[in-house]
Amino acid sequence: MNESKKLVLATGNPGKIQELEVLLAEIGISIIPQGNLNIPDIEETGLTFVENAILKARNASRLSNLPALADDSGLEVDFLNGAPGIYSARFSGAQANDKSNRDKLLSELASAAPEKRNARYQAVLVYLRHANDPTPIICQGTWEGSIAVEERGDQGFGYDSIFYVPETNCHAAELDAQTKKELSHRGKATREFLSLLSRY
Repeated sequence: MNESKKLVLATGNPGKIQELEVLLAEIGISIIPQGNLNIPDIEETGLTFVENAILKARNASRLSNLPALADDSGLEVDFLNGAPGIYSARFSGAQANDKSNRDKLLSELASAAPEKRNARYQAVLVYLRHANDPTPIICQGTWEGSIAVEERGDQGFGYDSIFYVPETNCHAAELDAQTKKELSHRGKATREFLSLLSRY
């Protein structure tokens, strides 16, 4: 890739767009959120983060005729057998938002002892050079932590305010952007992606 190249981000999530734009700044190419091209979200019918990321990247690439990068990510909670998982963004129903999702999760974990509240963020990035790319770049990052009993912090998005990070002894929503970039699931997946992309 050179500086004249463009890449479409296959997401409409403002939080993901902001984080990915920062994480991808070093690749020196134009990053275009799919909404800027009037590309609608595609229904996420996959059963895994990988399947959904491929669906989103293919949709964005097909409609833009550009290389596409998609992120599918979510939170896995051991006490809930991996839920909310791929349904993290819509955990509390069709009209879900970040607050209603967090409230539902805290409610379902109300009876869980501290040692049963282990959780992790997962992020899968899929990069397609074109819509029919048979060998997409697929990268995954994991961020281990636990679900706190109350919200703290006003940074980040999603479940960050209830995601406790042991190595920093605080919640993800209390971390500055640079620290989150270094520790997070999305940061890890993006660093792997940039390493693999450099080989193309």
